[in-house]
Amino acid sequence: MPNTEFNFLPTIIGSMPHTDPAKACALIARFLKDIPAWPQLPKRSFLENMYVQYSEGFPGVVVENNRIYVDTAKDYSKALEDLYAAYLKNDDDKYPFGPDYAAGFHAFLEQTGLDPLAVKGHITGPLSWGLTVTDESKRAILYNEILGDAVPKLLKLKAAWQEKELQKLSKNTIIFVDEPYMASYGSSVAAGPFSSPEKVAAMIDEVFDGIRGLKGLHCCGNTDWSIFFKTKLDILNFDTYNYAESLTLYPDEVKSFISRGGCVAWGIVPNNVTSVDGETVASLRDRLEEAMVPFTRNGLRFKDLVTHSLLTPSCSLASLTEEGSEKALELLTALSDEMRRRYS
Repeated sequence: MPNTEFNFLPTIIGSMPHTDPAKACALIARFLKDIPAWPQLPKRSFLENMYVQYSEGFPGVVVENNRIYVDTAKDYSKALEDLYAAYLKNDDDKYPFGPDYAAGFHAFLEQTGLDPLAVKGHITGPLSWGLTVTDESKRAILYNEILGDAVPKLLKLKAAWQEKELQKLSKNTIIFVDEPYMASYGSSVAAGPFSSPEKVAAMIDEVFDGIRGLKGLHCCGNTDWSIFFKTKLDILNFDTYNYAESLTLYPDEVKSFISRGGCVAWGIVPNNVTSVDGETVASLRDRLEEAMVPFTRNGLRFKDLVTHSLLTPSCSLASLTEEGSEKALELLTALSDEMRRRYS
């Protein structure tokens, strides 16, 4: 496993409230000097919705009238053949994401003067993408026997291409696979073949296979965290602000994960206006320490937990105003400084 000794360094999930990619990148560069991340800008365009953003090249995909779906009534055989050929050859250059779909990514790559420890990217996970994007009859595409199998393959190529581009800024990369749908795992929505933890883990690992650097997983709700620990995961990111107790149900898994060099990214800074305005560095520090302490009751040293910790917002910052996102980043970096001063 690559080095995950971050000692509370800060980074973000990805989405920002801006419509101007240059402004978003400038704000990120100002606050996140060690681990900047490229900004997703869903308010700029429907094309930057997290399910549309990585859809270019998927067989039969249609994006129109602020809707994305896969038209299975049309002949998509050539596109499917091309995807599998690229997948087998690891030819990720055929599956980039263009400026219209990720303006923040391309603006991020054009920055100069950065000297980061690592750079962070992100991609929507196969379960979330495949259960959100539907066919023309509104049936989740993951339930299509042929096209469902293509979902993790496309995302693997997208992740690999993204990482290769990010390496122009730093040889050290972190790519998060974002799986918000895992918060619904176990419900009737995620029933069927995807109720199998092994099936979900295998799909995520197929995307991970396209990532050479650190592999992260993000879920912004409560879920069965044991499934994530079955993958080739390096960094687990969860909403610590709202769901701190959810991870404490897995003390053995967390201990084993940290012992093998894994990292927990604590999503401790809230992403709604009321909470951001109501919190201070001191209140967030108390909240974070309270979330961390239960894991030390299982024989895991607090020092080791500190060493293998990142700090993030609880989820996307796109829910805030531009001023609110700046306040959240101020809290995040100040909390990082305080925790590093205290413990590292």
